[in-house]
Parts: sequence; structure tokens; C-alpha cells
Amino acid sequence: MQINFSDIDSVCKSLREGAEQLALCNAVQKNKALTCVIEELENAKDKILTANNADTENASAKGMSAALVERLALDEKKFQSMISGIKVIIEQTDPIGLVCAGWTTPGGMQIKQVRVPLGVVAIIYESRPNVTVDAFALAYKSGNSILLRGSSSALNSNRAIVSAIQEGLKKAGSDGVLNSVCLAEPKSDHSDVTEILTAVGKIDVALPRGGAKLINSVVQNARIPVIQTGSGVCHLYVDSPCDLEMAGNIAFNAKTQRPGACNAIETILVHSSSLADFMPLLMQKFAGKVQVRADERAFACAKDSPFAKDCLVKASEDDFAFEFLDMIVAVKTVDSVEEAIDFVNTHNTKHSEAIVTNDRSHARLFQSKVDAACVYVNASTRFTDGGEFGFGAELGISTQKLHARGPMGITALTTTKFLIDGDGQIR
Repeated sequence: MQINFSDIDSVCKSLREGAEQLALCNAVQKNKALTCVIEELENAKDKILTANNADTENASAKGMSAALVERLALDEKKFQSMISGIKVIIEQTDPIGLVCAGWTTPGGMQIKQVRVPLGVVAIIYESRPNVTVDAFALAYKSGNSILLRGSSSALNSNRAIVSAIQEGLKKAGSDGVLNSVCLAEPKSDHSDVTEILTAVGKIDVALPRGGAKLINSVVQNARIPVIQTGSGVCHLYVDSPCDLEMAGNIAFNAKTQRPGACNAIETILVHSSSLADFMPLLMQKFAGKVQVRADERAFACAKDSPFAKDCLVKASEDDFAFEFLDMIVAVKTVDSVEEAIDFVNTHNTKHSEAIVTNDRSHARLFQSKVDAACVYVNASTRFTDGGEFGFGAELGISTQKLHARGPMGITALTTTKFLIDGDGQIR
């Protein structure tokens, strides 16, 4: 189904009916439908990849950066990752109906707190057509219908993917809820987004997934509840003492594997005692690949490196707390773990932060005091991902503190209600 926003009321009504029907489906029925969706996605693989190729060619022609084109692109590996994600979701325990708590009151009433779906979910996202599959599968397994509003840059890909999803739901017969998923065609003036964000009583929650501009716009303009997924100004702190080779490897991975991802690092903090040895190593790791924007002390320790001419420039204050989403990283010198923690908490977006250290007390202090959804010791921030956490897929990384935080799997799309059984009690 595609949306005609002149009639959003009927679209939301259809999605509500789908959510009500899905809420009655058991795990066997939902898993059968998701299995049929996998089959149809695989049948449509060539069409999906061809559509995606058209999207990436259009994006490149319009001047989109290489990192963002990579985020948009699908290949065989990414396609199989989408399929694997659905398979993991199928294997997961259905959260609907699970009893979170239960007790009997002194008056004899039996109270149970159980998990239930949120209802109608809307996700507004940029690029990344794999999100189309992930969001649908997570919503379906957790008993929610979903409105997918992707970006115009991924429109051909999303059309092909949603068409395959709908064919899979048809193939599932009575176990497939067709009106559980809907693709919104993006409008150039974004009036369709406004329609979604003001659909009070029709859409239960909206999830923005993309850059800071998109997320801030959704949060500021929504009249419906929002689960905020944050942009990723992520830091790596290189402590003293630490394994500098490990720190260099983690820095390289966290910056270069997917620089356009929200869990890529944007700033490296270096303890002043590690600076003289670490900066030449960093120059060697990043030579010809990553531009390093260093503060004065870091610049002084790196400028004589034979690799410096390829990648070293002086940083400005604006380089810190900035999400480059590119092969660029800022480097800041600090004199203590406490200073590093204070800098992170002042400049981050509460997404993912990491420390490389040999000092256990510094590691625990960093994890205790840094305010972020995910805090790593001696590991790359690139692991902040639903698939890596064993969720199969994710709706995004929540950086807020209410309802959900960190990678959001199927449980994040549920809430609870209380079921009370009595035998005539009155108050």
C-alpha cells in the first residue's frame, strides 16, 4: 500500500485495523508470515539490487558524498544481512503476552502486568533501504503495523522492497496481515512528514532515524509521541597507560569501517602522557585515508610524521561536537580521565563512547560517569548495532532515557498493561 496524503485518515484507519489483527496473531502465525517474506525478498533480489543501483547512481550524480552513498547502497553482503536479520527475529521469543510481573492483592484480586504492542508505528528515515526490512520485521514480530517514510534518495529501493514484503504477506494467506505495512512516498516539501507528525490519535509513536537535522525537526514538530534516535557524535578516549597498538586499531575501525554510520567515532581524546607515542601511530594508520584535525598539542606531536602531509590539519573549536559522517576525525588532548569524561559529557549526543586503557579503575569510572546509551572499554563503538547485540535488526539507537535506550529490538516496540481478575471486589 502507498499513501495518498489527501486521505491519511483512511490510511491510518487501515493500519489501525492491521495492528488490531496482528495483536491477535500468535508467534507461529507471525513467524510463518516472516518466513514467506524472506522467500519473496530472495525471489525479488535482482529487482531490488537493480532498483538500488539506480538510486545510488542518482545520488552520486547529485553530488552525495561517498560515505552517504555507501550508506544508501545495497550489495550481496548487505542483502544477505537483511535476510539473516529476519531469521534471527523469527527465532526470538515473541514478547507479546509475556508476564512481566504478577501478584495477588490482600483482597484476593489477581494482577498481571503483560507486554502488548504499541499499535501503529511510523518510522521516518534517511537512505539505508535495509531499514525498510528491519523496521517491518521488528514491527510485525512485536504485533505492530508500521508506516515507512524513507527518503527520496532510496525511493526505488524502498518500492521494490515493500512490494516483495507485500507479496510475502499474501503468500502467507490467513497468517499474513496485508495492511500491517505501508510505504509513504516522500514529497519534496516534506508536507507528508508534517501529516505523520500531527496524526494525533491515529499514529501511536514516531521514530526518526537519520542525521541531526532530521531528528531535531521531528522532535521539535511532532504532536505525537517520539522515540528519539540520536545522531552520533561518538568519542574514543586513549588513556594512559594503555595498549597504543590496540588504540590505533580501534580508532581505525571505529572511524573508517563505515564513516557514514552513527556509531562511527568523530573525536579522539588522547591523554597527554600518551600523545607523543600515539599521534605518529595514528598518522600512519590514517595516512591517505582520514583527515585528522588536531588541537595544538596533538598537532605538535604529529607534524613531523612522514604521513602528516597527507592528513594533518589544525582543528578549530567547531570541529568538536560535530558529526562529520566522513573520513574526518578531530583530536583533542586531555590531562586526565576526569577531563576526558567531562569533555565527552559536554560534547556528545549520548550515543556511544569508548575508552582504551590498562587501568581498571579508569575503565569503571569512565563507564559509570559517561552519559551515553553504550559505553565501551577496549572495543570499537561500531558494535552499537541491533544485529551485533543479537537482536537480528534494530529500529535505531535510542539516545533518550525513557521507554527505550540503545539499540532497539522487538521489546522496544512494546509497552505493558495490567490485567486484573476479581470475583466481585469493590472499594
